[in-house]
Amino acid sequence: MSEQIKKVPAVALRGMTILPGMIAHFDVSRERSIHAVEQAMMDDEQIFLVTQRNAEENEPEAEDLYQIGILASIKQVIKMQDNIVRVLVEGTTRAQLQELFSEGTYLAAEVMTFSDTEDLSDGAKEAMLRGVQETFTKYCMANPKMGKEFLKQIKEADDLEKAMDQISNNLPVRFEEKQHILEAVTLTERYEVLVTLLLNEIQIMDLKNEFQKKVKAHVDQNQKEYLLREQMKVIREELGEENTESDADQFLEEVGRLKADEKTKEKIKKEISRFKNISSNSSESAVTRGYIETLLELPWNKVSRDNRSLKNAKKILDEDHYGLEKVKERMLEFLAVRNLTKKGESPIICLVGPPGTGKTSIARSVARALDKKYVRISLGGVRDEAEIRGHRKTYVGAMPGRIVNGLRSAGVKNPLMLLDEIDKMSSDYKGDTASALLEVLDAEQNKKFRDHYVEIPIDLSEVLFIATANSVQGIPRPLLDRMELIEVSSYTENEKEHIAKEHLLKKQKERNGLKEDELSISDAAMRKIIRGYTREAGVRNLERKLGEICRKVARKIYEGEKKSVKITEQNLSGYLGRERYTYDRKNETDEVGIVRGLAWTSVGGDTLEIEVNVMPGKGAFKLTGQLGDVMKESAQAGISYIRSISEDHGIDRKYFSEHDIHIHIPEGAVPKDGPSAGITMATAMFSAITGKPVRADVAMTGEITLRGRVLPIGGLKEKILAAKNAGIVTVCVPKKNEKDIAEISPEIKKGLEIVYVEHMQEVLDVALVK
Repeated sequence: MSEQIKKVPAVALRGMTILPGMIAHFDVSRERSIHAVEQAMMDDEQIFLVTQRNAEENEPEAEDLYQIGILASIKQVIKMQDNIVRVLVEGTTRAQLQELFSEGTYLAAEVMTFSDTEDLSDGAKEAMLRGVQETFTKYCMANPKMGKEFLKQIKEADDLEKAMDQISNNLPVRFEEKQHILEAVTLTERYEVLVTLLLNEIQIMDLKNEFQKKVKAHVDQNQKEYLLREQMKVIREELGEENTESDADQFLEEVGRLKADEKTKEKIKKEISRFKNISSNSSESAVTRGYIETLLELPWNKVSRDNRSLKNAKKILDEDHYGLEKVKERMLEFLAVRNLTKKGESPIICLVGPPGTGKTSIARSVARALDKKYVRISLGGVRDEAEIRGHRKTYVGAMPGRIVNGLRSAGVKNPLMLLDEIDKMSSDYKGDTASALLEVLDAEQNKKFRDHYVEIPIDLSEVLFIATANSVQGIPRPLLDRMELIEVSSYTENEKEHIAKEHLLKKQKERNGLKEDELSISDAAMRKIIRGYTREAGVRNLERKLGEICRKVARKIYEGEKKSVKITEQNLSGYLGRERYTYDRKNETDEVGIVRGLAWTSVGGDTLEIEVNVMPGKGAFKLTGQLGDVMKESAQAGISYIRSISEDHGIDRKYFSEHDIHIHIPEGAVPKDGPSAGITMATAMFSAITGKPVRADVAMTGEITLRGRVLPIGGLKEKILAAKNAGIVTVCVPKKNEKDIAEISPEIKKGLEIVYVEHMQEVLDVALVK
């Protein structure tokens, strides 16, 4: 072996090793490496390439490099973007690093080259060549990717060193393995390293193929994408590294602790058994896992203990709500019956009333009074039956319905479940939501409610259902039949004042950071807020207005402008601006063809003035003011009745063919409908036709028939309240509504003369000026 020492520019390679006879390219970005390449190009295009032991090292020293590298000839240099240089080289001679030093801007190395003068006989070389060829042939059989052409080339080779270099350069192994080959300086060493490496690779390939055969027995055609994970599974089985605490075992432990009947537990155990036999990587495994977790989270036989104290329940209901006596009484009756019977079956209560009257908060207070878990399910806009009954497990993304999810979140089987806005549900091609609720709300059926996802019957008989609705018109009849209706009517002005003082103002002060003595509102100012700044059946807007005042006061106090504020009738407009609403007061004088009717709206009662004008014409009958079909038909019935009694009142037969009658209800932009204006329109038409004036202090409501009978209507509390606010003295209501008037508090009826009428003639006797 002869040795020669020379000094050349050097580049440290990261993650790669170049062997003799190998043509390869690499990118350099470090400044010293780029300058070393440039210097080599200016000299004899020779450069020393040595591999770093740690590829992460940016400024390697001599001890960070392998001792054996290679002298290479630079074939091509290309400048790339971002100051990167791509170099194409051909490895020529092995060389040992003697010393590494800096030559200005680049690294230089003093290296010692080797030339192989090992004394081997021709027989030894031939034996080693055949050994390499045979081993490489076996390797190619285990790894067909090497290619038949390259194998043929090696088989036909007659130079041992050249054959070993070709194999080494083309082996797909890590750079550390190639470094071992590079460090084998003599042919004998190189032969041993290369053959050992090939035999190791053959053994690895055989093991890999064996694992693949085992995996194929477990994986079908549709699960090839999970092949790598299955290989890992088989490897763990071979090594005995199985996890003893599996998910299935944990599920079984939870089943043992679950409060449920044996039938339910057996069903869950069956699902866990199926889960065990499903591959953890299949989509069915995730579905089954989610199903088991849902079953384990449901409160099958877990119940909470109710507070049985009627005194405590009454105290809480009175604390939270002013008025609403009928609702409170019903809740206390329910609790008394429950305590006596010791049974969990509960009635289904539906609170019906305008927005903002406290229906939702009543349910929350009842839950607090009974120490029950509270679950609110909003049904507004729900139109898919699966929202109630759940999706079947066969669908992607299946989940339980809202009822089961409510039970799961409550954690007990006897919570108070509020079905909010039950009249706002709708139906489409996905099923009828209201029909799905029939089973939930039927006391005979909900003992074994079946959710499509859960499949096991669930007992809902101990759930206290409370539903809320703004109107019963939106609730289908079969569903309405399942519920006990409790009407939550509009608040009177006096009730609103009490609620504002005792609840709303205190709540808004706390919410806006005000102390008790920093804000006070006089009684007159509070009444003005209720009358002039809000028009509603409930108190939601009233609370907003009080919040608006609190925010303005909070700012003044924070800025130091004032220490406390008192709101009076005089300074109220400075906080809320001008008044937004005024009640239509009664007319000052009795007029012909103008009658005041009473109407029910979603925000409470209101009065509306009906005007009728008669003019010469051809018997036309005109209705304006955006009247609905029901109201138009009432007007037609009214004129037919008047024509039938015309002779009794001295009206000429030709009158109706020679005059046009026009009925108008002001506020034409607002749609109006309903039968309760029947007697009002008939009175206005009769007055206009006969010229007899109508009393300005009279208001009326009721439906009229062709024969003049007066039929009952609804919403009387709100209508009577509107009449009182308008300053009306006498109100005509249908005789059959007498029982409804009896339920209205004396506070509302005070100062009103209520006349019960059965026939239109009685209405005319009261309303017309004699």
